Amino acid sequence: MENTKTILVAPLYWGLGHAARCIPIIEALLNHGFKVIIASDSGALQLLQKEFPKLKCIKLPSYNITYPKKGNHFKWNMLLKLPHFLKVIFSEKRIIKKLISEGKIDGIISDNRFGVRSNHIPSVYITHQLNVFSGKTSDFSSKLHQHIIRKFNQCWVPDIEGEGNLSGKLGHVLKPGLTIKYIGPLCRMRKIDFQKKYDILLLLSGPEPQRTHLEKKIITLFKGTKQTILLVQGCVNGKQKVKQIENITLYNYMVSTEIEQAINKSEIVVSRSGYTTIMDLSILEKKAYFIPTPGQYEQEYLARRMKKLKLAPFCKQEDFTIDKLKEVEFYTGLGIENTLPQYKKLFSLF
Repeated sequence: MENTKTILVAPLYWGLGHAARCIPIIEALLNHGFKVIIASDSGALQLLQKEFPKLKCIKLPSYNITYPKKGNHFKWNMLLKLPHFLKVIFSEKRIIKKLISEGKIDGIISDNRFGVRSNHIPSVYITHQLNVFSGKTSDFSSKLHQHIIRKFNQCWVPDIEGEGNLSGKLGHVLKPGLTIKYIGPLCRMRKIDFQKKYDILLLLSGPEPQRTHLEKKIITLFKGTKQTILLVQGCVNGKQKVKQIENITLYNYMVSTEIEQAINKSEIVVSRSGYTTIMDLSILEKKAYFIPTPGQYEQEYLARRMKKLKLAPFCKQEDFTIDKLKEVEFYTGLGIENTLPQYKKLFSLF
C-alpha cells in the first residue's frame, strides 16, 4: 500500500549547509514513499527549489542572520536580534499549527528551526550542536539549546557516536538526557575518480557581509596566478551564471551533481569550516584548507579540531595568503566511511 503521509522538511537558512544536508533526507523520504513539503526561506529555500522543482514549498519567516564587520561582535549582534528571533519562532509555530489543523502534514523534520515542531505529530530535530559554543557563555547556550531539543520527539545527529566522529564535543555530550540518534554523516554526493581539472576549488557560503569580504580577498589573491581556479559563490538567487576572471572560473551557484563533480575534479578545496562542508569533504576524501567565519565559535572549533587531528590546516580570514596552501601537503586530508543512514528505521517514527 502506498504511503500517503506527508513530511515537512524545514532547514534553517544560515548559509547553505542546513539545506544541503537535508537533500539526502528528502531524497530518502521520496524513495520510501512519503510525500514531502519543503519549508524555509531565502537561499536555503531557493537551493531546495532548484534541487526539487516539483515539490511544494512554503516560505517561512527569515531569521535574517548576518555577521558584523568585526567577528568578535557576533555574539552581541545575535543578542540584539533576540526579539526578532522570538517573533520568527512564534510565526513558525503559527504556520505549523495551521498546516496540522488543515491535515496537510503528518510529520516534521526541522533542521535547527526552533519553532517548527508540534506536540500533535512526530517532530524530529536535526543538529550537530548538542553543545553550542559561544565563548564564556557556552554553558548557558548549550543548556538552552538542549532545552529546545527536548521539545522534539527525537534528535538526529548527522555523525557517528564513537571514535573517528566529525563533530567532536559539539555533537557529543556526557549525560545528554535527550532522545539522540546518531544517524551517520549526511552527504548529497559520492566519491568519483575524475581526471583533475582544477588546482583549487574555492567554496563560499554563509551570511553576509563576511561571505563577500572573503570572496573579494580570494579573487584579489588568485587572479592572474598560474593556478586553475574554480570559485563557487554560494549565491543561489536567480539563474545560474558563469564568468571568467583571468584564470578564475566563477559560478554563482551549482546544484548537487555539479558540485559533486567540481569537488572530485579539484586537488584542493578552500572553504569555511562549516559542518556540512566537513561532512561532504570527508565523504569525498579531499585535501582541504579552512578559513573559519570570523566570530563563529563553532567553525573555529571545527577548524582547530581538523588541524589537531592532522586532517587539514586553517587560518584566520585576515591572515590567509596563497603561500598558506603549501601547508596542505603535511596533512592527511579528510575521510570517513560512507555508510548510509538506516532510513527505514528512522522513518518508522512517522
